[in-house]
Amino acid sequence: MGVPDYIRQMRKHVGHDLLWLPSVSAVVRNEAGELLLGKRSDDGRWSVVSGFVEPGEQPATAVVREVREETGLDVEPVRLASVVSHPHTYPNGDRCEYLNLGFRCRLLGGTARVNDDESDAVEWFAPDRLPELDAHARLVIRHALDPVHDVWYLPPGAVWSDGD
Repeated sequence: MGVPDYIRQMRKHVGHDLLWLPSVSAVVRNEAGELLLGKRSDDGRWSVVSGFVEPGEQPATAVVREVREETGLDVEPVRLASVVSHPHTYPNGDRCEYLNLGFRCRLLGGTARVNDDESDAVEWFAPDRLPELDAHARLVIRHALDPVHDVWYLPPGAVWSDGD
């Protein structure tokens, strides 16, 4: 769990230089309408459950795997809600540009818990009482919960901005 071996191998060659990586994020609600968030162990911030798409893995499979690995919950992706490329710099200086696919997921079962070393906490939050979230997490949540079922993406020529 954590950083896959193939990324560790790439980092040996590129150091902290920018890597382009595919990723997925999951927006999951429970029966009370609360949103699932994890407190990341690498930077201490709350966020939607996210992770890498492994080579040869389909994004929908990756989102199911990531939620199970990080929280112990079983989910089913019900729709692709957002597609966006966004930068991230880790506390150790590693720089990544993620091509992120945001999925709205249906909760199938399980009990939310910290299930690996990537999270310090896993909790359900009422949508009107979310902790501080970065711009990407807010964007993924907003579009996953949007009643319009179109997939959101930045228009041609637009550039990612942390200001949403």
